[in-house]
Amino acid sequence: MQPNTLLDAILDEAGISHAGLAAHVNQAGRARGLALRYEHTAVARWLKGQRPRGQVPDLICEVLAVRLHRPVTLDDIGLGVPGEPSTPHGTSLSGFVERATALWRSDEQQRPHILGAPAVTGTPAVMPVWEWENPPEDVDVSRGGRHRVTPGDIEMLRAARTHYEQMYRKAGGIATRTRIVGFLNAEAAPLLRGSYTDATGRQLHRATGGLVAIAGICAYDSDAHGLAQRYFHQALRLAKASGDRGLGAYVIALLVNQALFMREFRQAVAFAEAALRAAGKHITPALACDLYAMQAKAYAHLGDSTTALSCIRRAEQAAERIRRGYEPDETGYVQPGLVNVQVAEALLSLGELVAAGEHAAAAVDNPAHDRGRVHRLAMLSTIELRQGNADKAVATAVQMAEQARGMESQRLRDRLRAVREHLVRSGCAGTAEAAELIDGALRVPL
Repeated sequence: MQPNTLLDAILDEAGISHAGLAAHVNQAGRARGLALRYEHTAVARWLKGQRPRGQVPDLICEVLAVRLHRPVTLDDIGLGVPGEPSTPHGTSLSGFVERATALWRSDEQQRPHILGAPAVTGTPAVMPVWEWENPPEDVDVSRGGRHRVTPGDIEMLRAARTHYEQMYRKAGGIATRTRIVGFLNAEAAPLLRGSYTDATGRQLHRATGGLVAIAGICAYDSDAHGLAQRYFHQALRLAKASGDRGLGAYVIALLVNQALFMREFRQAVAFAEAALRAAGKHITPALACDLYAMQAKAYAHLGDSTTALSCIRRAEQAAERIRRGYEPDETGYVQPGLVNVQVAEALLSLGELVAAGEHAAAAVDNPAHDRGRVHRLAMLSTIELRQGNADKAVATAVQMAEQARGMESQRLRDRLRAVREHLVRSGCAGTAEAAELIDGALRVPL
């Protein structure tokens, strides 16, 4: 049984206790000639995933509709009949908003079934990308709610995205995730349920999509891959509602990166192709550069050196077209040197050590934010060790360990452990010092 997060969230929104819902359901049942005797324990079972019998799901909708002054469907409370198509409301944008905000609430409450969920594969992984790429589009995203959304509200969401992105780069995803999820619940959720025109709504969904994507990045960085994937899928749906194809392509780039990590190389290639195809002229040079570079890594892992090298050329050509000031905020991560480190990784997989080393060294020579620098140094140290340059590899690893201090990131820890393992296995002189430094960094629990 899966816990019913939708019912949990809507009870919270309605401000109704477990005992209160049970009493109201009993009362509504009496009006229909039913002798019901539910107590708070029954509601607790429903929240754990048990389905109420008979007319009770309809009675719950009735009670909550009166309380919230709006229609409430079985899909809204997580009790749509399995195997039957959802009601139109359930598949609508407003239905999506209720599901999305229910997930944020469960995440903030650190519900184990949310945090530990595995990433989906196959059709469930592909469908959100297919739905983003294909019709129907959202004709009108306006909504009538209690609170009128203002330009100032949207500006606040944009500022928050920048703030949390910078925090993530400096402190890591584990430290940042609770902050951004708290913000989504406190600030973004009420705005999505507010009152806005179609034009304002598109800006609102775009700004929220950017924030949700960062929440996904932080979940990915925390090793919560199922949760990260759900956030990325939400961001993709919000991008579709905004009408901004470029934002959708950026979110797909995040899914490509996750697919590479999960070693789903063919899926990474297919997703990148979908982004490049569907966004077309809305893809900026920075985003095209990253997508081609990630495709190169995927093809290299698949052993297709010809296509990998072709993608490397395309990535390098796109990198030459990047013009700062003409890129959206989201693609700011594509900094000078990023394509070099991506290409270095692809070339390393192909066994091209000399070329990989040149690209890794070029990546380190370019300025990068704190987090990016750790990844670049890790890649350079790995290649230097493979080339037999143990002294250089150790010096680079020491820099990497020092740079990683203060960051709470599972992905960076993975890189540190991998470098340490390579150093120790090499048995070269001087590796003990670097290994000890890395051990010190890893000793502090996350």
